[in-house]
Amino acid sequence: MHIDLKKELKQSNLGRTGMAILLLMIAVAILAPVLSHYDPTEQTAASLVSPSLSHWLGTNHVGQDIWSQLLYGARISLLVGFGVGTLSLILSIFFGLSSAIIGGLYGRVVMRVVDALIVIPMVIAVILVAAYIRPDVLVLIFLLSLLGWQSGARVIRAQALSLKESGHVKASATFGADRFYITRRHILPELTPILLVEFIYGVRRAVFIEAGLAFLGICDPMLISWGSMMRDAMRFTYLNVWQWWLVPAGIALSLTIIGLTFISHAAESVLDPRLRGEAVA
Repeated sequence: MHIDLKKELKQSNLGRTGMAILLLMIAVAILAPVLSHYDPTEQTAASLVSPSLSHWLGTNHVGQDIWSQLLYGARISLLVGFGVGTLSLILSIFFGLSSAIIGGLYGRVVMRVVDALIVIPMVIAVILVAAYIRPDVLVLIFLLSLLGWQSGARVIRAQALSLKESGHVKASATFGADRFYITRRHILPELTPILLVEFIYGVRRAVFIEAGLAFLGICDPMLISWGSMMRDAMRFTYLNVWQWWLVPAGIALSLTIIGLTFISHAAESVLDPRLRGEAVA
């Protein structure tokens, strides 16, 4: 599958738009200390203040600057998203490739484990764990990764099995190449576009689930994220404060998910010739 995915994404209107949105959110997260003038956790007596030159989005019920929380909230959402996307992809590659290359009893056992884990609802499992421990960022990343690699492993295994039967792979084995060499030099490079798509899917799913868990109050209450901001703002919907508290957090979360969706759709269209005319301009 010799596809210049980077070039194809740049030629896609959806791909360019999605990457621009994602890069904007990453820049906001990195430059949060520069763009904000307040500590997002600092409490003051100026509670529920309307937007002004001092507080661009006003303050919340404990006097914390909402603009600062919006900027720093991007860090948690993106950290969880990219952390889960990376770790779940590593697990998918390891188990998907190993079950395809080794095969036999090992491959059947791995796929039965995948079938057993894939039916576990991710949110319910995290809620059950949260009943015993309050998940911080690292625990949340670990839990979501542990429960989110199975579908990627199945896709990678299916593609690896197909590549395993290709002519150049069989020729390499005929000339004495071992399994590790074949995987590293022939199969893994061919899977790069699919791995990128799986990574983007994992990031998008993690950002959405983290926001939902924070909104439900399941994550660490000391963490500031867009989901926790919306949860707190919902308690004051009877005041006009929701206009500069709830809406900006919802817009930021929606834009991030939309950007990732555009990138994933553009990448998927590159891999599927039937969709290329729809996404590539």
